[in-house]
Amino acid sequence: MSLSVPRWLLLALPALVLPLLVVRRRNSKRSKKIPSHIERVLIIGATSGIGRTLARQYAGLGVRNLCIVGRREGLVAEVVDECSSMRTVTEVIGVPGDFVDPKAMVRVRDEIVRAWGGLDTIIVAAGVSALRPLMEVGGDSADGDFDVERIQRIVDIAKRAADGNFVGPLVAAVTFIPLLESTSPSPSILLVNSLASVIPAPTRSLYASTKSASLLLYQALSIEHPHIAFTGLLPSTVEGDFRASAVDGGHTREAEPNKSGLRREAVARRCMTAIERGEKNVFMPWSMGLAHLAYWMVPGLVEAQARKKYRFKAA
Repeated sequence: MSLSVPRWLLLALPALVLPLLVVRRRNSKRSKKIPSHIERVLIIGATSGIGRTLARQYAGLGVRNLCIVGRREGLVAEVVDECSSMRTVTEVIGVPGDFVDPKAMVRVRDEIVRAWGGLDTIIVAAGVSALRPLMEVGGDSADGDFDVERIQRIVDIAKRAADGNFVGPLVAAVTFIPLLESTSPSPSILLVNSLASVIPAPTRSLYASTKSASLLLYQALSIEHPHIAFTGLLPSTVEGDFRASAVDGGHTREAEPNKSGLRREAVARRCMTAIERGEKNVFMPWSMGLAHLAYWMVPGLVEAQARKKYRFKAA
C-alpha cells in the first residue's frame, strides 16, 4: 500500500522529523554489544519473500548462528544450502515448522538451546494475505442478506487470517521471550508487518485488521518487556508472490507489485538497520509515516487515495 502525501504535510516535515533524528542519534549501535560474529539469529518465515532475503543477507554479514524456519521442509533445506554456500563463518541450521503450532515452536527453541545455548535476534517474517472486500468473501446474496452458511464462510476465512497474522506472532513471542531475556545481552525482535495495519484499505479488511492486531501485540509487549528491543516494520507494497496464496482466494487489484513494489533486498536491509538502531516503528518508505498522520487529520483524503490505489468502487 502506498499513498501520495499532501503538500502541506511535506512543508511541516522539518518540525516532525527533527525530534526523530535527535532520538536516533542517541540510540547506541547494537553491534557494539553484539558484534555480528557472535550474533545468534532466528528467522521465522525464511523460505520465501522478505524472510528468505534476510536469511541470505545475514549469512552474507557473517553472523555466528542462523536458524531457518518455514512450513515446508524442502524449502527449509533449500535455504539452508543457499546460505551455507556463501562461504562465510555462519553456522546455519533449519527446522521445519508452522509458527501457529506451539509444539513446532518449542521444537525450534529446543534445537536452538541445544545447538547454541541461547538467542539474540528473532525476525518474524511469516504471514498470510487476504485480498477481497469482506462481504465478497461470503459470496453473492441476491436478497442482500447472508444466510448462516455464508456468514460461517467469512468466519472460517477470518480465522485463517487471524492464525497466520496474529496467533503465529503470538506463539513466537511467548515461546522465545524468556530465552531472549535470559541469554542475550541485547535481545531484539522484529515483526515484518504492513502499512495496511495502520492505514486502512479497501479489499484488505481481514488482512489489515489481523496485521494490526499483531502490531499492537508487539507494541504492548515492548512495554511489558523493556529489556527487549521490539521493532515493527511497516512497508508499503512489496514485490513478490505473497498475494498469490491469499486465504480468501482474492486477486491483486492494484498496480503490478513486481513493477511498482518495494524491492525485497531494500526492505531486508532496512530491517537489519532498524534492529541495529533499536527503532520502534519503521515506515517504508519513510513518507508513509506522514500518510499515517494525514489519516488522522484528513481521513477522507487518505480514504479517497486508498480507493484509487486499489481500484475500488463501493456498491
